[in-house]
Amino acid sequence: MTEPCPSTTTSTPETPAPQPNGTDSLHALCSSLHTRVEAFLQEDVPTERLRRVQAQTRISLRVIEEALERYTHATKNPKADTPVLSPPSLPQLSFSYNGGKDCLVLLILYLASLSTHPSLSSHLQSIYIVPPHPFPEVDAFVTASSQHYRLCLARYARDSMKAAFAAYLAENPAVRAIFVGTRRTDPHGADLTFFDMTDHGWPGFMRVHPVIDWHYAEIWSFLRHLQIPYCELYDRGYTSLGGTTDTHPNPKLRSEGPEGVWYRPAYELEEDGEERLGRDR
Repeated sequence: MTEPCPSTTTSTPETPAPQPNGTDSLHALCSSLHTRVEAFLQEDVPTERLRRVQAQTRISLRVIEEALERYTHATKNPKADTPVLSPPSLPQLSFSYNGGKDCLVLLILYLASLSTHPSLSSHLQSIYIVPPHPFPEVDAFVTASSQHYRLCLARYARDSMKAAFAAYLAENPAVRAIFVGTRRTDPHGADLTFFDMTDHGWPGFMRVHPVIDWHYAEIWSFLRHLQIPYCELYDRGYTSLGGTTDTHPNPKLRSEGPEGVWYRPAYELEEDGEERLGRDR
């Protein structure tokens, strides 16, 4: 169900959120993130990996811009020879958010892209499909970060993603496209493009994948370079987050010493193919 969207935000301790109420607060947040992302893109970064992240960021921003162009209302003026835009709005766009690293990168870029959008409301519509047996730490981060980033978050706990999306679209029939933080190395991600309609038998909407071609290490380079707060489980060796019954610290990050066994943080992993070694499925 969709939760009421507060008029003010709860910020995370690491990154204070802008405090004005209402529409201006979302504009202020988007403007701040736009400034940070643009500064990163103009930076003379010291490593080849960060240069690749800059390139990936530019590509993702273009995809997001295309989505905004596709799913902003346009109407035909009967007295004009060309279509003219009616007051822009975002009822056709939503955002799939689960607090994970990939959709967090996408969310930052989405918000940065909205810095000059003229029709922002106080919050952005979004959906959180709650996994079976969710981690309390993930649920807490989703709650805090969705408030910080001004998401009007609809939570659905269903037997399947298909059922969750069906319920969401039944309650939000204007939605035509949903931003999704899927990457190429995720399950069922190998053949996806930037824009893909849902498969036959699924509720119909366009899936938008701006970060589809990002690599695991690039995701972490972006988050750490821009100092974006993330879920605490990543610092305990978890590299891919599901539920408590099927997700464990990644064995590739296991360390052992005189004080016992511990796991290094997720950002120390390098290889895409090792990302899901802590998942049972």
